[in-house]
Amino acid sequence: MRGTKPTLVVSNDGVTRTPAAPSWLSMEAKKEWRRVTPILIRRRILTTADLGSLESYCASIGAMRDAQAILNAEGLILDGKRHPAFGIMNAAQTTARLCAAELGLTPVSRSRPAIREDDDGDDINPLDIS
Repeated sequence: MRGTKPTLVVSNDGVTRTPAAPSWLSMEAKKEWRRVTPILIRRRILTTADLGSLESYCASIGAMRDAQAILNAEGLILDGKRHPAFGIMNAAQTTARLCAAELGLTPVSRSRPAIREDDDGDDINPLDIS
């Protein structure tokens, strides 16, 4: 994605309780939903308008993990060609990375001032030597 990333804004009218994962998500995607939703709620950056991006992120993570499981079982090469699951995994990783940046789940997106100022300090900085 080119250009300036949008600034994440802490919302006072955000989601306050973890909503149930959509029933259509895969098991792996639901695991990711349960893992990241409380983090986003605690940071007060998740609103109902963001749930679609969260669904896309979780579905992409689920597809990536499912494709990786297939590759682990069957190998990267199938019938002398690159396994089709590799392309699926690669596309899912790209989508997950883009959605993660939008949701503030990457190191760069977390370093934005809107996230840092309202962070309650529960994340330990491994580089802090003070």
